[in-house]
Amino acid sequence: MTDSRERRILAEDIDALAAGQHPDPFAVLGPHPVGEALCIRAFLPGAASVEAVSDAGRVLALQALRDGVFEGQADAGFLSRMTGYRLRIQWPGGQQETEDPYSFGLLLPEEDLVLLSRGCHERADECLGSHCVEVDGVPGVRFAVWAPNARRVSVVGNFNAWDGRRHPMRLRHAAGVWELFVPRLQHGEPYKYELVGADGTLLPQKADPYARQAEPAPATASIVADPEPFRWTDDGWMAGRAGRHAPDAPISVYEVHVGSWLRREDGSTLNWHELSDRLIPYVRDMGFTHIELMPIMEYPFGGSWGYQPLGLFAPTARYGSPRDFAAFVDRCHGAGLGVILDWVPAHFPTDGHGLARFDGTALYEYEDPREGFHQDWNTYIYNLGRNEVRNFVMASGLAWLRRYHIDGLRVDAVASMLYRDYSRGEGEWIPNCYGGRENLESISFLRELNERVRQQVPGAMMIAEESTAWPGVTAPVAEGGLGFHYKWNMGWMHDTLRYLREDPLYRRYHHHDMTFGLVYAYSEKFMLPLSHDEVVHGKGSLIGKMPGDRWQRFANLRAYFGFMWSHPGKKLLFMGGEMAQEREWNHDRQLDWDVLADPLHAGVQHLVRDLNRAYVGLRALHKRDADPAGFRWVVGDDDRNSVYAFLRSDGERYVLAVCNMTPVPRQGYQVGVPTGGWWREVVNTDAADYGGSGMGNGGGAEARHGPFHGLPHSLVLTLPPLSTLLLEPEG
Repeated sequence: MTDSRERRILAEDIDALAAGQHPDPFAVLGPHPVGEALCIRAFLPGAASVEAVSDAGRVLALQALRDGVFEGQADAGFLSRMTGYRLRIQWPGGQQETEDPYSFGLLLPEEDLVLLSRGCHERADECLGSHCVEVDGVPGVRFAVWAPNARRVSVVGNFNAWDGRRHPMRLRHAAGVWELFVPRLQHGEPYKYELVGADGTLLPQKADPYARQAEPAPATASIVADPEPFRWTDDGWMAGRAGRHAPDAPISVYEVHVGSWLRREDGSTLNWHELSDRLIPYVRDMGFTHIELMPIMEYPFGGSWGYQPLGLFAPTARYGSPRDFAAFVDRCHGAGLGVILDWVPAHFPTDGHGLARFDGTALYEYEDPREGFHQDWNTYIYNLGRNEVRNFVMASGLAWLRRYHIDGLRVDAVASMLYRDYSRGEGEWIPNCYGGRENLESISFLRELNERVRQQVPGAMMIAEESTAWPGVTAPVAEGGLGFHYKWNMGWMHDTLRYLREDPLYRRYHHHDMTFGLVYAYSEKFMLPLSHDEVVHGKGSLIGKMPGDRWQRFANLRAYFGFMWSHPGKKLLFMGGEMAQEREWNHDRQLDWDVLADPLHAGVQHLVRDLNRAYVGLRALHKRDADPAGFRWVVGDDDRNSVYAFLRSDGERYVLAVCNMTPVPRQGYQVGVPTGGWWREVVNTDAADYGGSGMGNGGGAEARHGPFHGLPHSLVLTLPPLSTLLLEPEG
């Protein structure tokens, strides 16, 4: 190839490079044999001069052609290997010396690209995204991003003055993946991708979908994460956690919005280290077994509470670094607490720097808004029928469980994933290939995800927030189910709260609201949720839902908690409920901790602590949570008195729960029991310590012999007003 021919071709390429439109920068930049010689080219707009310095110390001055393109020719012996040189660049502000990104060969192995295209890569997040690596002995950062329809993709950051022309990437055509190695770049660097769409339009700069760290909001850049692995100290916890998550284990979850649980005196949010010192001891003292964090995957808008995330692999920078978050989880495990994350695989926000029309096309979302847009939430819907999207979302869920030792994922908005007509009217949705309303792609995704979690992360829990009667949510995939471990019992929550809102005078007409949950209690493995959803958007607080005067409202809530903690099913309570916060939750304010100076509020907190300890300590209250043999109605039809009584059993021991849901004390109320002897009053929600009247049974009652309610013995009890009693036989 002659110089003139080389110059003629290069002249055509210079225009494309200068315009940021070159389709294949590796074809012209970097080292290229020219006959017996070697041509080295670089595109460095703004540079005053450039030299190529070989590993042997030889120097080749590159000639400035035009528009930032530099070229030099050396003899074939100038380099011992194609990557064996550095560029010495004289910028107006100083000198830089670094290896040439365009001297390095292909980065991602072909087998990884094949797996990514098929949607079956076990660790997609270790291929795509930014990773500190060594290539040919040179340290730097490897960038890789899926954008099959883009004309050009560049990585931009401080290292190139955010100039998208400077570091255009190489396209691996078969997979639609763009890659580039930037030598000497280190972790902590902010970056984005700049894309030119298929139509030639320059798109808004995009955050990295696979980034493991991001800038603190409202900034939107991704950050090259520290590659140093976190040193975990939770081997004991991880080895034994499967037993802690089994259907026969006590699971009581404290749901937390990290930014508003507690704040500093100046109103700023606590970081993970501060939360470790404050939140963990509190939750442990309260007797909860797990902390559930509302979504902490990076999200742009604080008012979404994390439910519109864009950084599905990055803990939000609001509370510290990824390492800080890992340390928080490690501290939780050291304190005997599991950590559950709220995770959102159903939809993503429309922010321009995010996934929306990522390469100028509907890449992560469906093209048709009847499939791809949630009108309720102004969000896009993941196209889980696309292999690469499926791989992306699945990799996110698995990454949190593996990388951060998370003990469970609460999967948000499962119902919206299962039904194509979710919250849509006639003509606003597209049926599946069989003409039905089921979203077959999402169903397949959820089944595969749950199977992979069981196989790859044994002991971790998958919890479905599913608000319909979809059958088999917690049934094994092999039996046609979705394969979740637990399902939020939204029906139980709605029914019981509706009952509690009624004036006790009229509760007799709504008696079934408290009993109906037992009709289907064993159709799934349930968790009973009193979540954040019930204390926002004008719904008020839990205590605010209770009727009557102030004393009665607190008594109602205490009785309800007693009923909930004795009812079959795992427990979840949103922060603030444990102290009967009267104000509706506001994500911009901390909880009203000062209310604990009031004995009624402090009493509710004391009760929740004691209920958790009873729930964990009494096997009868949890051992058969998912087994109908562990429950028996004793009094389920006394609507006239609004009294409920039932037995919980582990097969050997019993706990009797008796609820009086009126403010009228019931003297001499007879209840059948299975065994004789003394029945100890374990919990009385009307106890003076809890803010109640102190009415009760003097610590227990002696069983009378003789059949009653179909049982061989009975107790004659005093039922305090608006109360729940828990009793167990001694011995």
